Amino acid sequence: MEEILAVYERPYDLRNPLICLDEATKQLVKEITIPIAARRGQPERVDYEYERNGTANLFMLCEPIVGARYVKVTQRRTALDYAHLLKELVDVFYPEARQITLVQDNLNIHSPSSLYKAFAPQEARRILSRLEFVYTPKHGSWLNMAEIELSILARQCLDQRIADFQNLQKQVSAWNSHRNQKGTWINWRFTTQEARVKLQRLYPAINY
Repeated sequence: MEEILAVYERPYDLRNPLICLDEATKQLVKEITIPIAARRGQPERVDYEYERNGTANLFMLCEPIVGARYVKVTQRRTALDYAHLLKELVDVFYPEARQITLVQDNLNIHSPSSLYKAFAPQEARRILSRLEFVYTPKHGSWLNMAEIELSILARQCLDQRIADFQNLQKQVSAWNSHRNQKGTWINWRFTTQEARVKLQRLYPAINY
């Protein structure tokens, strides 16, 4: 926990951006009965029945200090999907960065080995050389600020029936662009000093 908090307290460095990564699953749901549109004095009416239409994965990358985020919608959440996301992070989003600090949880695909499954060894090593992995502790994924962005995405965009993958991409892209244009950033206030007070029970007792 303290390692994560120390990373969050680093001064902003354009050549060493801090990025948080997390992912979520969205159930795709098709309407069986076409909803009746809202009109004056009458709200929209939606039938309770629906048809499950598979799932999709959403990768969330956010740079909380500057208020930027990028959501990539994929059909699956595999080591290959993760590896290609990291390549995009390094080569497309931050090509000028010396090193990217990446905060993430301990999901099995969040490993350097994923890059070696997707790319030739030289390419995998090149991408890895630009990344510093920082992992949240077990049961401590709440320390990852990407979770905050995912919860906002869920409330503002995903709390509706979305029928298919293409529509999900469209809805998420619109939300992503709007939120980036607003420049909304996360005001993280939980420091190491506060952790030592509020979570004192988690620290070992030392008797002199």
